[in-house]
Amino acid sequence: MTHLLISTGEVSGDLQGSLLIKALHQEAKKRGVTLRVSALGGPRMQTAGAELLANTTPLGAIGLWEALPLVLPTLQLQGKARRWLASNPPDGVVLIDYMGGNTPLGRRVKRERPELPVLYYIAPQEWAFRMGEGGTTRLIGFSDQILAIFPEEARFYRERGAVVHWVGHPLLDTLGELPSRAAARQELAIAEDESLLLLLPASRKQELRWLLPPLAEAAARLQKICPKLKVIAPSAQPGFEQPLRDVIDRVGLKATVLNSDQGDRLRPTICAAADLALTKSGTVNLELALRGVPQVVGYRVSRLTALMARRLLRFQVEHISPVNLVLGERLVPELLQEQLQVDQLLAEALPLLQNPMARQEMLAGYGRLRALLGEPGVTQRAAALILDAVVKP
Repeated sequence: MTHLLISTGEVSGDLQGSLLIKALHQEAKKRGVTLRVSALGGPRMQTAGAELLANTTPLGAIGLWEALPLVLPTLQLQGKARRWLASNPPDGVVLIDYMGGNTPLGRRVKRERPELPVLYYIAPQEWAFRMGEGGTTRLIGFSDQILAIFPEEARFYRERGAVVHWVGHPLLDTLGELPSRAAARQELAIAEDESLLLLLPASRKQELRWLLPPLAEAAARLQKICPKLKVIAPSAQPGFEQPLRDVIDRVGLKATVLNSDQGDRLRPTICAAADLALTKSGTVNLELALRGVPQVVGYRVSRLTALMARRLLRFQVEHISPVNLVLGERLVPELLQEQLQVDQLLAEALPLLQNPMARQEMLAGYGRLRALLGEPGVTQRAAALILDAVVKP
């Protein structure tokens, strides 16, 4: 039997981990390999066939100050993982994103069990968000192979001496066929003369505080300007529904809030029907782009975190949205920190709702983006490389 430990965190990591686990089981069956997967992850990974050691989906935070409440739970989790590794050594370790948890885990595994292959799939985006002079988290020192999802990520680590395989972006495996716009709008009861806005403000708890209010207020203002604008707000995590409703009610927005299960199930439908999204920065930007939804991106952290990042860590980036990072140009509008104001959101959003040329320009850019993300079959390629590394002849 081949035993793998897969470690990730946050909602997006749980999703990507679940897709990888399904591909690993398929690849193992094809090779006649009996596979056991243990995981630090979330419920999707458990459903996909992993033995869940701990749920890490609540442990995601952006920002220094925002992460403080998570320090103790993270240390407790690391202690649990250390004890588990001592009594249940796997044949290999796969790390998915989640730099804060995976960096100490990777170092420990390589220090205490150097013979174990460690593969990093979806590495932290330090190729894009480097501090100071641009060092790395030293993941090259404990990763035997890096399975890169972006071309620039592959180049960054290869130039620094890593063994890198570019597998492509796993979103390509999840898109499937969208329903037609007409069928999607009929299912959602959206009339021909109505427009649909998606409000996608948060996949982390802290984002509900910093991003939801300005995005929701901008949506409410848009609805006053465009009375036939419908709004759908899918919840990214269980428990986010009430905070969404509270802010939506407070700003006077008329919107349908979907729970996380509804949001997952209806994702292709609402994207096929949507005219615009007001959204946070993250993987969701790539999903919207690949599904052809124009978008305005916002992001903000606490003032203290922003001050420390700028003054002490010398954090500077040209772009923060993955769409713009991959393209190397400002295709989707980004409003960061002090720029994230309702008036500026309106100024960026209204042309995308009212000007067909502005919409078409963004959609054409999405076509260029798609060509840079590789080909479908990403998780199968990753699974094959992982089993090549860990299955003993």
